[in-house]
Amino acid sequence: MNGHMNEQMTTEKPPVLIESLENAVLTLTMNRPERLNALTPPLLMSLLQALRKASLNPQVRAVVLTGAGRAFCAGGDVKEMAAAGVSVQTLEERAAHLREAMDSARLLREMPKPTIALARGPVMGAGFSLALACDILVVSDSVKISTSFISVGLSSDYGGNWLLAQRVGARARWLSMLSPVLSAEEAARAGIADMVVPDAELETEGNRLASQLASAPTLAIGHIKANLNAVESGVTLGRAMDDEALRQMRCVMTEDHREAAAAFVEKRAPRFAGR
Repeated sequence: MNGHMNEQMTTEKPPVLIESLENAVLTLTMNRPERLNALTPPLLMSLLQALRKASLNPQVRAVVLTGAGRAFCAGGDVKEMAAAGVSVQTLEERAAHLREAMDSARLLREMPKPTIALARGPVMGAGFSLALACDILVVSDSVKISTSFISVGLSSDYGGNWLLAQRVGARARWLSMLSPVLSAEEAARAGIADMVVPDAELETEGNRLASQLASAPTLAIGHIKANLNAVESGVTLGRAMDDEALRQMRCVMTEDHREAAAAFVEKRAPRFAGR
């Protein structure tokens, strides 16, 4: 019996997504290092469920998305796609299933708390889309970034084309159609990467940034994100200012704003609670 139990323990597969909540920072680690964290349905659904919970959990004040091993994410697992063969689902059924999984990118973009991607090595395809969906993209000097969809006869998913166009404008057409592989410095110059750090310092710098954001006034950050997302959706200046005024007054009514005002008067650093 013990032998059977030991066999079960040794054959148990590690989780495809590792979740760790520490000091209000939720770190989500894609955990398929042997496949460069290539995306599979179980990984994608685990990520979607984790992000849904994180967006509603007041104990989470910042989210970090990263990959185990030497890669952030090599995109969809093409080997598994080939093995799956021809689907019996209709076009509409397949599109609906993909669209549900793609909501993870929307959550990274729109949840009312800061999201950070920490990336090293390959950042490709849908993995690149997920990185772009985060508010801040920190890369190591080992990173290799590419849209890469065109190389396997695909267009884009997880908001990749839209998110890339928000970052680089019309240059997104070049990057999507020709799919060059960008170094860390090239990605920074193009406005894709927000920060480049030595590979050995990626986790240290990423954790420092996440801790800084997690200790900030979370509700105010959520309203800042809503303001910026509205701009990207094409609202007029007048409508943007209407919404901005309402969100600003909501911030004025928060505990964090009252704490900041008191700290200013008392000449001390504020202690924000995210309320």
